[in-house]
This record gives sequence, C-alpha cells and structure tokens, in this order.
Amino acid sequence: QVQLVESGGGLVQPGGSLRLSCAASKIIFSLYNMDWHRQAPGKQRELVASITTGGSTNYSDSVKGRFTISRDNAKNTMYLQMNSLEPEDTAVYYCNVRRTTAWGLKYDYWGQGTQVTVSS
Repeated sequence: QVQLVESGGGLVQPGGSLRLSCAASKIIFSLYNMDWHRQAPGKQRELVASITTGGSTNYSDSVKGRFTISRDNAKNTMYLQMNSLEPEDTAVYYCNVRRTTAWGLKYDYWGQGTQVTVSS
C-alpha cells in the first residue's frame, strides 16, 4: 500500500522558517510529478508548489520567492522549504504525488497532512 508521510510542521513566529518533508513508500518515486497543497480553516485547499519528474518547479503567487520545492529521488522524499513565513501561511499542508502512464492509467496519492501555524 502506497504511503506518503509528511513531517516538519509546527509553530513558528512570523518571519521564521520551516522545512516540510514528504516521504513516499511503495512507488517508483522518480516517475511521479509532485505537489504541495495547503488548506486553511474555512478555506478551500490550494496548490502551493509543484515539481515535475524533470525537476521543473512552479509556485503560487502567494509563496513565490519565499518557498522552495525540491525532491530527492534517491531518498524517495520531497521537500518544501518555507522562509519568511506569514500568519497567512497557517494551514494544514498536504503532499500529493501523481502520474499518468503511457496507457492512460492515473495514479494519485495524498499524505495525511501536517499543521503549520505562524503566530507570535
């Protein structure tokens, strides 16, 4: 059974940093495109950052320049380095991995989420 386990969340003061990790098991990690999403209380889940199998990245405007997504295929782990954190970044952060095979089969897996709270 595929497992995605996020870690690294917590309470941090405004202006601080956190690094989230998403460790995957039972998938061929390098074949998957990957995303970080977040959901704040009372709000819809939003896409924060994406990284492709080739390492290309994309960010939402709200985090561009502050967050960095990366992956280590040898460790089956994806990361989200978050700097200059703001109270508006408070949310549950989820990792998502997805793949469409050459035959059109779709695979889509989510982690359980990790809480990030930015507060003084």
